[in-house]
Amino acid sequence: MGRRVWIALGLGVLAAAGCQKKTETVTPAPATAAAPATPQMTPPARRPGLWEQRVSNGDYVQVTRICLDAAVDAKLSWWGQQATQDICQKNLFTHRPDGAWAVSSVCDMGTGGKVTTAGTATGDFASKYQLRAESSTVGAAAPQMNGVHRFVIDAAWMGACPAGMQPGDMTLPGGVRINLLGK
Repeated sequence: MGRRVWIALGLGVLAAAGCQKKTETVTPAPATAAAPATPQMTPPARRPGLWEQRVSNGDYVQVTRICLDAAVDAKLSWWGQQATQDICQKNLFTHRPDGAWAVSSVCDMGTGGKVTTAGTATGDFASKYQLRAESSTVGAAAPQMNGVHRFVIDAAWMGACPAGMQPGDMTLPGGVRINLLGK
């Protein structure tokens, strides 16, 4: 796939990996627990500052950097929940007993096709995390977007956001900067 397709796929899969409509959050109680576990109602928040994200499909690695503060992280969670409100028929978010977070969704991305995604995230979300996922796309206008796509996102906290970079700014490969909030 071409570089633009991977940029779109990376951003689209992040967005599709956690659409907000009909969101369910479940924390199963351990089998040996005397009392039921308290449901985990919010995902782990990323530490404010500059995050480097490496999106890989096994053949190609795309590196982006995003500046976050608490407000932006709440709007653009690590699995993209708020990015695509109203286009997903299903979104499941589960904190597993082993400490990992499982996500799955089914979203209609319009000309980008119907995307079904399932994955697992691990890490402390203060210094690093990893999301391993697989998406299946059908009905996309661009034929190369259809099919099964496996990807891994490795993200690491790099420190404070540099001067001139505001929360929501993302630097794409080639140095192109966009603001994910449309600013």
